[in-house]
Amino acid sequence: TLKTYGPDATRWYMISNANPWDNLKFSLDGLAEVQRRFFGTLQNTYSFFALYANLDGFKFSEPEISLDKRTESDRWIISRLNTLIKEVEAAYIEYEPTRATRLIQDFTIDDLSNWYVRLNRKRFWRGDYNEDKIAAYQTLYICLEAIAKMAAPVAPFYTEQLFLDLNNVTDRSTDESLHLALFPSSDPSHIDADLEERMRLAQVISSLVHSLRKKHKMKVRQPLSRILLPEINETFHRQVLAVSELIKAEVNVKNIEFVTDESGILVKNIKPNFRKLGQEYGAEMKDLVKVIQQLTAEQIAQLEQSDALAVVLNEREVTLSLEDVEISYQDIPGWSVATSGPVTVALDITLTDDLRKEGIARDVVNRVQNLRKDMGLDVQDKIQIVVELTGGLVDDALRANRDYICEETQAKGLDFSDHLTDAVLMDIDEYQLKVKVES
Repeated sequence: TLKTYGPDATRWYMISNANPWDNLKFSLDGLAEVQRRFFGTLQNTYSFFALYANLDGFKFSEPEISLDKRTESDRWIISRLNTLIKEVEAAYIEYEPTRATRLIQDFTIDDLSNWYVRLNRKRFWRGDYNEDKIAAYQTLYICLEAIAKMAAPVAPFYTEQLFLDLNNVTDRSTDESLHLALFPSSDPSHIDADLEERMRLAQVISSLVHSLRKKHKMKVRQPLSRILLPEINETFHRQVLAVSELIKAEVNVKNIEFVTDESGILVKNIKPNFRKLGQEYGAEMKDLVKVIQQLTAEQIAQLEQSDALAVVLNEREVTLSLEDVEISYQDIPGWSVATSGPVTVALDITLTDDLRKEGIARDVVNRVQNLRKDMGLDVQDKIQIVVELTGGLVDDALRANRDYICEETQAKGLDFSDHLTDAVLMDIDEYQLKVKVES
């Protein structure tokens, strides 16, 4: 096992999977998953950083850019990092390495790689070496360096190499080894709790929409018209509005709309938590289930808002909490609904011809960009696109989105032909398209 997966991955798996004082069901599949998800993700994030930092000659030689001059996503990940440092330090002090490793792992995978890097990747490979790009490099460097220091007690060998690979280029630290360096310090002035919460909402809402797209086999490149969000409170409304453009871009929808319970658009279902109620009420559970099933919309709303609802059970009053029930929304025709905790999303899955045309155009852009890579073209190289007419929706889609396709693919023009030779046949859903790309 050690020869195959290494001591760091093995130790990380054992500690993150169960507390040292608990029994552990050892699994090679689980060990392989830790190696892939945590160490693989961390290595890929470093490799992404190193690739573009080396191309731009980034050595952290410039003065550190102040937070007020960085983008909101920079400020968010730095806030999350400082919150993480505080939580991980507390976990280590309280002799809870399992909690520490899980916190580090979740931050690395969910926040740094799957959110920050993915949303900001264009800043690294596009444009001049300006203040915005330098800020992105500095932000990602600081995160990688801090992760190495926090993970060092559990993964000493990998984190030492990561630290040295970073520091050998920048000389930011005078320590010869990571294990001679101080544990990172959390700066309270860098923590913005409201920013963290609204970005968390953006992550949750985006995840729900992606799950609905997957359920209905609707790829992200296909634009959709809107999502509905049941309004929880004024703070929820304000925070979602602040990140609405980010959400729309992430899930490729045109609009975000808020609805209240009074609108009647979304109807709630309420189900008893049978396991909890059975343990607490025993033989009376069947009677309580009937009471729960007869709750009105107003009573359900009261339970959600106050986490407590007084009901009558066999001539006595008992109090229900949100843990006693499961509240969800019904699907409505033309929509699909998903819920995570208090957040619910309804996705309009109706496709108009205009939305279909835009989806086709995005698919063509994706295919042409892949052709550019196969042809070995650089980003700035111009091309000419010629498409064979199909006599259908695809032709209309390409004409309506010609400027967008040319801009995204660095094309000087997009022309049509009745017959093409030496063309590439593209399968786009139920359509086939012959395309010729010339440099």
